[in-house]
Amino acid sequence: MSAGVAPRTVTRDDIVDAAIRVIDRDGPRPSMEDIAREARITKPRLYRQFADKGDLFTEIADRMATQAFSAAGADMTLMLQPPRAALRRVFTEYAQGILEHPNVFRFLGQAPVLQQSGNGVLQLDLGREAARRLTKISRSVAEAVPLNTDGLDYLSRALVGAVVAITDLWLSDSDTPSAAQTEEFIGQATELVWGLIDGFLRRQGIVADPDTPMFTTFAEVNHARSGEN
Repeated sequence: MSAGVAPRTVTRDDIVDAAIRVIDRDGPRPSMEDIAREARITKPRLYRQFADKGDLFTEIADRMATQAFSAAGADMTLMLQPPRAALRRVFTEYAQGILEHPNVFRFLGQAPVLQQSGNGVLQLDLGREAARRLTKISRSVAEAVPLNTDGLDYLSRALVGAVVAITDLWLSDSDTPSAAQTEEFIGQATELVWGLIDGFLRRQGIVADPDTPMFTTFAEVNHARSGEN
């Protein structure tokens, strides 16, 4: 590099992009040296952006969780569709996103517990942040209905945990799942998640039809409850 020329600026996002390219290309066991090389920086410069390997890998997990679960949306539009059809659409988009970076999701699923800089340990968890976001969305929907929100955080964690687990099963059969395997995954995920939601609702005395929009179901429930008062 010529004297007086500042080094190229590399952000945390640039390094995460580089890490994802390395994992996509080389598989779910990346080295920090390979990631630094892909980002066209030295390893010491990488560690100036990320405190340690756990810091970088957590950033990758957050990026992938945001992408993978973005299909669920951040508003109440899913309430206007029949649950089975809505869930099938969500999981179709989710599967497409996974297939863009299957090695990254394999890497996150296989990631060990990593020692942090301090005294604690960091367990990479693809679903934790997604579950928090899902709880926030679900709570806003439940309060608008209104619906008892007791146990909603448990439901959200169960939903995300189940999806992460069966995603691992879907990806474990082959390097690139076939169209038939992907279709089976979408169908199984749709019915499994609906079963969990249905169970939660039934515990509150609400019987929902998976082929009727949830907005209609809740309107009928509220009408019936108002008639009882």
